[in-house]
Amino acid sequence: MNNLNEFIEELLTQHRSVEIAESEFRRMLADDDHLRQEYREWCDEYGYTEKHGFRDFCDEYLESQDSIWDSLNDYDE
Repeated sequence: MNNLNEFIEELLTQHRSVEIAESEFRRMLADDDHLRQEYREWCDEYGYTEKHGFRDFCDEYLESQDSIWDSLNDYDE
C-alpha cells in the first residue's frame, strides 16, 4: 500500500493543490477499477473512509512536512 501513499504524494507535488490533486484522483478512480479496489483496501488498512481518505491522508502528510521544516528551523536557532 506504500505505492498508493507515494502516488498520492506525487499527485500533491505535481498539482500543488489538495483540491486539484483530489479532483484528479477522483477522476482516476472513476476510470480505473483496479485503482478503486486498491484505494478501498488502502482506506481499510489505514482506517480512512473512502469518502474522506484522500483528504485525510493529504492533511496528515502536509502536517508532517510542516513539522519537518519546524524542526529544521528550531535546529538553526
